Parts: sequence; C-alpha cells; structure tokens
Amino acid sequence: MRNYRVLLLGLALLLVLVPLAGCKPAESALGTKDNPIVLAFVPSGDTPEIIESAEEIAALLSEKTGYVIEGSVATSYSAVIEAMGTGKAHMGTLATFAYILAHEKYGVDVALVSVRYGRAFYNGEIIAGADTGITKLEDLAGKTMCWVDAASASGYIIPSIMVKAAGVDPDTDLAQQIEAGSHDNVALAVYQGDCDAGACYIDCRDKIADDYPDVYDKTVVIAESPEIPNDGLQFIKEFPADMREKIVQAFIEIMATDEGVEAMGKAYGWAEVVEKDDSFYDDFRAVLDASGVDVEALAK
Repeated sequence: MRNYRVLLLGLALLLVLVPLAGCKPAESALGTKDNPIVLAFVPSGDTPEIIESAEEIAALLSEKTGYVIEGSVATSYSAVIEAMGTGKAHMGTLATFAYILAHEKYGVDVALVSVRYGRAFYNGEIIAGADTGITKLEDLAGKTMCWVDAASASGYIIPSIMVKAAGVDPDTDLAQQIEAGSHDNVALAVYQGDCDAGACYIDCRDKIADDYPDVYDKTVVIAESPEIPNDGLQFIKEFPADMREKIVQAFIEIMATDEGVEAMGKAYGWAEVVEKDDSFYDDFRAVLDASGVDVEALAK
C-alpha cells in the first residue's frame, strides 16, 4: 500500500513537472525595456558627434512612438550590415553601397532617404596634397591612397572605379592603400601628408576646416564622381510593418523640427528626409553593373 502511494505521488509530480519543463520564458515584446529596438549608426564622420546624435535621435523617437529605442554606433559599415543581418540591430543609417549589399544579403529595406542642399543625391571627390604634384587621376600611380571604408560608395567603390578607368589599378599601381575609417579622417590624412590622396564625399574638408582653416590651400580636388543616391534609414526584413510605419512617420515629423535637424545634421548633414523604396537605387545598381561590380558575389 505504501509503495502504491509513493507511485501515485511520483506520477502526480511527473504530470506537474513535465509541462513545466517544456515551458520557456516568453520573449519580451519588441520595443520594450527588455527588448529595445536598436538603431545602428555608421561611423562616417566624427565618432563622438555621431554617438551624441544617435542617442538624441533614439530619445526623440522613443518619446514620439512610445517604443524603447536605443542608438548605437558601429565600428564600420560592414559591422552595421552584419548587425542588421543577425538581428542585433533593427534599423540602420547605411550609405548607398552598404545598403545595396545589406539588401542583397539580408533583405534589409530602405524607408527614408536623406536630403542635403535640397537633393537626395550627392557626389564624391578625390583630393590630393597641394605639394604632391598630383593634378589628375593618372598621377596617382606610385602614390599612397586613403579610402574611407570598403563599403563606402563615395569613399571607395565609385572612386576606385574612376581610378582604374584612368589606367591606375589600385591593387597593383598604388604604393599603399589605407582605410581611414571616416570621411573626416581621409581629409585629415591628406592634409597632414599621411596620404598623398584620398576619396570622400564633397566636400569632406568642410568637417575639419574649423580646426585646420588652411585645408583648402593645402589640398586640391582632382576629380569628382557622378551622382550617388544619399544614405537613409533602413529596416531589417522581419521588422513588424505597423511598428515600422509608426517609426517612419515619427522620424519624418522629427526631421521637420529644429531639434531633429540639429541632431542628424551634426552626424551626417541631413536637412530633411523623403520616403523612398528600393527602386530608388536601381540606376546606381546599373552603374555598378556596367562597371563590372558584382554585388551578388560581394554579398556572399
């Protein structure tokens, strides 16, 4: 009888414990304190300023949407792509080529494109030290070249195509290639003579002119790129549509305020934003394709 009671007790405990063993704590809803939405900024300029801007914009978006949104600054363009691809970041401020890679590889989708000086496009430039004797692209052979980042449209992709078209193969004809990490750093490296020449957006020298007012005398522009679509705000493929729409509208409203323009202007020079879909980048894709850049291969 005693053994029978023990058996019944054991069965009762088993019935209770088995369901409990299969239960896992439910993941907190996205946009809450325990599962915040992460907005990743790319390090294209002065990092402390970008960190400050990321925090300010995240706070403004949180206040307007009611979601918990955290801003972060990655170490490179590629780091933002991978963070969005693995779900560690949910939104990003990717530049053109980085976005195209992220879209191809992970389905990242654009929602907003930035506007500067009334345009949703920009141009890149190649600058050189005024005392280097470099006046045209052909003169870059045997010189040290600074790039921004391998995923930067104006800081590497397009200018490297231009340099190669001029008969200078970056991989074999340059003395050295240096990845500076930001447009500001390219301007500073050329100004200080660490690089003979460098590629960046027009006009990256403005960002260091307050500290180095003679930068326009000590550097010269030797080439300008064709139009490149601006950077913008993108979302991961799995992001809930209703939350995305709410954040997009909040971002548009924030960018209509002085506070929003100041925050994004400080980081990237954004003056306003416009809604765009992925087709906005099709013409640029055609340029890449015509130049022999295989985006699908790079995305693998």
